[in-house]
Amino acid sequence: MKVAVIGAGWSGLSTAIFASQAGHAVTVFEASRMLGGRARSLPAELPNGQTVELDNGQHILIGAYREALALMRMLGIPAETALTRQALTLRFADGHGLRLPKLPKPLDLLAGIALARGWSWGDRIALLRTALAWKRKHFSCPDQLSVSELARPLGERLMRDLIEPLCVSALNTPADQASAQVFLRVLHDALFGLPGGSDLLLPRVPLGRLLPEAAANWLQSQGTALHLGRRIDQLTRLGEQWHIEGQAFDALVLATPARDSCRLLEQVTGELPAALCEDLQSWRELTGKLRFEAITTVYAWSPQAALPCPMLAMSSTLLAPAQFVFDRGQLGGPAGLLAFVISASRGERTDLQGQVLRQAVDQLSLKLAPVLSVTEKQATFACLPGLKRPPTQIAPGLFASGDFVEGPYPATLEGAVRNAQAAVEALQTSPQASH
Repeated sequence: MKVAVIGAGWSGLSTAIFASQAGHAVTVFEASRMLGGRARSLPAELPNGQTVELDNGQHILIGAYREALALMRMLGIPAETALTRQALTLRFADGHGLRLPKLPKPLDLLAGIALARGWSWGDRIALLRTALAWKRKHFSCPDQLSVSELARPLGERLMRDLIEPLCVSALNTPADQASAQVFLRVLHDALFGLPGGSDLLLPRVPLGRLLPEAAANWLQSQGTALHLGRRIDQLTRLGEQWHIEGQAFDALVLATPARDSCRLLEQVTGELPAALCEDLQSWRELTGKLRFEAITTVYAWSPQAALPCPMLAMSSTLLAPAQFVFDRGQLGGPAGLLAFVISASRGERTDLQGQVLRQAVDQLSLKLAPVLSVTEKQATFACLPGLKRPPTQIAPGLFASGDFVEGPYPATLEGAVRNAQAAVEALQTSPQASH
């Protein structure tokens, strides 16, 4: 089939790769002149005049991201040099918190809990008892349960030091609002799935080079047409084909953010049977109900700045909003550069930057100069209990790929790749594929 993919973020590029591997002729349209979508690189300058390439947000992968890592291997991206692998660590600046040792599962979790700093024996026993209860229930719970309700037996200390940081980093949604079922799914894959599934994989190269460049090179080597700077404003349906800028396609995959996908579906023209109009309207209404969360990344620098490890958890409050800080000097970047991450961020970017700089003084004893602050206002969908996400197939020959589409994972790079696979699988079984 002739397949069009609109959007060249991780999900769009992954969709194009999987469709090409399935033997289809693929054309990709991207409105920006830059690949990567919400995982891209930006130019910046340090206070000392050094030019640097920074990410629009500090991303974390974990060892359980099976499909994203497999795609990187297929593209020839050397994970051992592109990513820093470390055991799951949620340590704070004062040293308290959890770190899993390198042991077979589940001994790593048991030893990590036993050796965790700053927790009472009552905390440790409660965590072991609760984790085993989740395992006995096959990491399943009622759809309407929130993470806070799920973890209520753990008490205030473990909620603050463990559950909240894990939840906000995995789901980008506060624990009192986040889906317990999705949280348990990620925990299962990380803690009880593949060996090394809970390991943190921290990018050592800019996100624009982590996957998008390699993906574009591979696609072009396969003859895929990759059009950058081509914003698509209208879709036309004629017979059983979709038309974009005068080109006819047998199938079309939207790999754009939810809002852009809905905008495009409002502009569909041509031969529109009543059933097709109902499909488009139903998908738009369901997608329109999604709520989105912002992520703010504050980059700051000092020539003497250094952390004891590449990543630290931070005590987060309303006026000290960062939940994590990363030492970019230990991750392939310039010495002294730190990246502070505020998931589910609220407020203006400049206000958040000032609060983070004060937080660095209070919690890290570091006086830093601001470099760049980036807020992605619709970085992820709010992963709420009982949330119904839009389906992969929108209408005949029309599909959606993106981390917000229905799937087992929250809005993560792994979710983007898995949903791309699902879109191509749906495309393969469509009536168009048999013609």
